[in-house]
Amino acid sequence: MLKRRECLSGLLGAVCMNRLTAAIRKDRLDEAAALIAKNTDSGDVWAASLYVAQNDFVYQRAFGRAQDPDAVFLLASITKPMTVTGVMVLVDRGQLSLSDPVQKHIPEFTGGDRGLVTVKHLLTHSSGLPDQLKENVALRQRQAPLKDFVAGTCRTPLLFKPGTQVKYQSMGTLLAAEIAQRVTRRPFRDFLRDEVFLPAGMTRTSLGLGGRRIPETMQSQIESAPGMYGGGTATRDWNWNSLYWRDLGAPWGGAHSTASDVARLLRLFLKPDGKVLKRETAASMLANQTPGLNEPWGIGWMIKPGTFGRHCSNRTFGHYGATGTVAWADPRTQLICVLLTTKPADVSRSHLLGPVSDLVSAGVA
Repeated sequence: MLKRRECLSGLLGAVCMNRLTAAIRKDRLDEAAALIAKNTDSGDVWAASLYVAQNDFVYQRAFGRAQDPDAVFLLASITKPMTVTGVMVLVDRGQLSLSDPVQKHIPEFTGGDRGLVTVKHLLTHSSGLPDQLKENVALRQRQAPLKDFVAGTCRTPLLFKPGTQVKYQSMGTLLAAEIAQRVTRRPFRDFLRDEVFLPAGMTRTSLGLGGRRIPETMQSQIESAPGMYGGGTATRDWNWNSLYWRDLGAPWGGAHSTASDVARLLRLFLKPDGKVLKRETAASMLANQTPGLNEPWGIGWMIKPGTFGRHCSNRTFGHYGATGTVAWADPRTQLICVLLTTKPADVSRSHLLGPVSDLVSAGVA
């Protein structure tokens, strides 16, 4: 089969394909691209970037205000598996154990059942911590540093006994990053850059702005976002597009990246090579770590069947982001799909993120 790299441009944006395999149907990918283009051409979605790969086949397109497939987007919660990967690097090195009580590393995390919370609970959404603090808006309004979020998390009541249920919680990810920062005695954003992003070839990824100016990134459509992220003068100093939020480096949602770089993160787990994590560690992160509880979770990854494309296998893993992003990979078909948009997931998941994932997953012959 002829191997060639083809780059095209047109009304639907830039296209890059490396044609080495016929295992995926290009017409399905073109349908997915047409759906995205329909949304960007109408102005409903300002910008989007699609990256699909299977083995050596790559399909890349940019849409709307994203003039390049490698446009930079605010990822929101796709940051979580990045953060967790960094924590697991320390587990691999023996500097941290999943069974460690959180109190061992954060002594001020005391009271009630806090002594029962382990590092593993933080990484599997089973710690009992809330998704966001009650004082979350107040903290953002005064542009509080991350240490104030950590202090608030050490005081906030647990919602349930650790290990008894799964409930999505950003603050657990925050404490996991705080533990890594204390163990390494390095700023967590620097640790992630040097120990995860650069070894994985993710040169366009950063926790926080990474030295960029905000206009160099795609702007989130905050007027379409739920309450605390919305636009207007009341939130302009702390919403998704503010300098404060973009450079806070929130380990649960503050990473910036491109679609191709996010695909490189997925490849760390789809085809682990030992450069960042041990192979057995990468595999364990895709296994159900919450058996018998209300929802299956891997370590940092969503693994519940049916979460992504309708035609994905039950081995598929990935994550969504509230800013309008989704990334997943299917080990059965070796299919990778990353869609980054500027339209918040609360309003784009049903008519864009989900349907595109359905079309992509249906394209495997």
